[in-house]
Amino acid sequence: MTFAELLEQIGGMGRFQVLHVALLVIPVLLTASHNLLQNFSAAIPEHHCRIRLVGNGTNLGHANQTEKPGIEEDLLWIAIPKDATGKPEKCRRFVSPRWHLLNASAADSNNMTQTDTEPCYDGWIYDRSVFVNTIIMEWDLVCNLRTRRQMAQSIYMGGVLMGALLFGTLADRFGRKPVLSWSYLQMAVSGLCTAFSPNLMAYCIFRFLVGMAYSGIILNCMSLVLEWVPTRVRTIAGTVVGYSATMGQIILPGLAYALPDWRWLQFTASMPFLAFFMYSWWFAESARWLILSGKLEQAVKVLKRVAQINGKDGEGKKLSTEVLKSSMQKEMALARSSYTVVSLVQTPTVRRISCCISSVWFATSFAYYGLAMDLQNFGFDIYLIQVAFGSIDIPAKLGSAIGMSYIGRRATQASSVIVAGLAILANTFVPSDLQTLRTSLAVLGKGCLASSFNCLYLYTGELYPTVIRQTGMGLGSTLARVGGIVAPMVKMTGEYFPYLPPLIYGAAPILSGIAAVFLPETRNMPLSDTIEEVECRKTPEQHLPAKGQEQVLLQKMAQEVVQEAGMC
Repeated sequence: MTFAELLEQIGGMGRFQVLHVALLVIPVLLTASHNLLQNFSAAIPEHHCRIRLVGNGTNLGHANQTEKPGIEEDLLWIAIPKDATGKPEKCRRFVSPRWHLLNASAADSNNMTQTDTEPCYDGWIYDRSVFVNTIIMEWDLVCNLRTRRQMAQSIYMGGVLMGALLFGTLADRFGRKPVLSWSYLQMAVSGLCTAFSPNLMAYCIFRFLVGMAYSGIILNCMSLVLEWVPTRVRTIAGTVVGYSATMGQIILPGLAYALPDWRWLQFTASMPFLAFFMYSWWFAESARWLILSGKLEQAVKVLKRVAQINGKDGEGKKLSTEVLKSSMQKEMALARSSYTVVSLVQTPTVRRISCCISSVWFATSFAYYGLAMDLQNFGFDIYLIQVAFGSIDIPAKLGSAIGMSYIGRRATQASSVIVAGLAILANTFVPSDLQTLRTSLAVLGKGCLASSFNCLYLYTGELYPTVIRQTGMGLGSTLARVGGIVAPMVKMTGEYFPYLPPLIYGAAPILSGIAAVFLPETRNMPLSDTIEEVECRKTPEQHLPAKGQEQVLLQKMAQEVVQEAGMC
């Protein structure tokens, strides 16, 4: 008897599974919000140097540029030079007011030498009509310090990378439940500390810890979902997790609009994780992991509890350590060996899986964050763009779920990243003044990448056996975070070669789509528990009923006879 059959005996997709999945996916709403929070907490408002009207150092500035538009416009005209687009320079001001410019043309304003201007020694004035307060305003991360914004995001992604490396391995060693509970607590504490950060250094440190917690939550949430639901509903369960992340992206702009101060936004997005940590005690540890780790008494206790909640007390009472030993003797014997990250490349099939799936993780995340973390450059309202980027995930993930159910995981995975790459590449041929078309292509590309992510979490969990599933998920997530760290660096090359970023962002998914073709298909196949099962994985036709297998065997024999006749 396999574990899948045992799970069906104690209720299959019963009350426990429904409640378990629901409580696991609720935190994903705000976890997804944390991932894109810096789009709003580090938004860059319109700004210019603080105006100095007289030579004795007296400064003049308004908290809101829109309060006195007429006076403000005159002050800007005489105190701040114009850039190439006719807007006030962001990083320089006149050494002394140019009163004669009140009657001059814009061309005269631009006819100033470097000696006529100076840096913003007295600070900046920010437009607070959209954002009341961001880390950019609070710590003046503009002009010479503008790269600190990208640095903060890269540090966060570094935390996500570290969390993928650490929490994936710890979950395979100590269990999914304790690591998930710790991740909830770490997210709550570090997120709240971020909201009270006194300076940029503290902000980056706490955001690094938030990123680690993000990985711990996502990885272990998906594993606990996959390992507690029957094979027939794995696709639906995985899609529910994906849609929870989508709803988090859609909720984020509304939350940011209601809380335009970054500290309140950070506080509100972090506080609920204390509640998630408190109710996580109810979660059941993965019985698959317990059995393969030799903790049979705990596994029996957990399975009896699940059977009771599902109304299968009779089946639960039949369970004992002796029953598990006799039923899963082979799996337990094969799982006694220790497994490390090296196990991901020791055998041919698992090595091929690791190489191919890692390339897809990297490319998907690389292109995804290249688009999703640059919303202000699309020229539209940042809140509406975030809603559009979140909403496109709804049809995209639905299409991914349908594709995984009917045409298979491999074809769905490969096609989603290839289409995403083509959409991004198409932007290289669209003129920069056609912002609507460029934004539409970007939204399409982002939707396909979201579809890829939706497939990746489920597909990766199915490709790897239980004994190294979390380690494999951690490897994929690690490569994804490397892609997220590299993405901002590629964006910077656009200042010198405008066509280079979309070319790279588009080519990477296409190449990874080609690599995905070499992955094995897992649709409608039971989860593997050991590496040996993966190496000897049956083809879908071998899982047919006996009658179906006989028909396939007869067809193969007929083909062999025809081939032999042709050779003769």
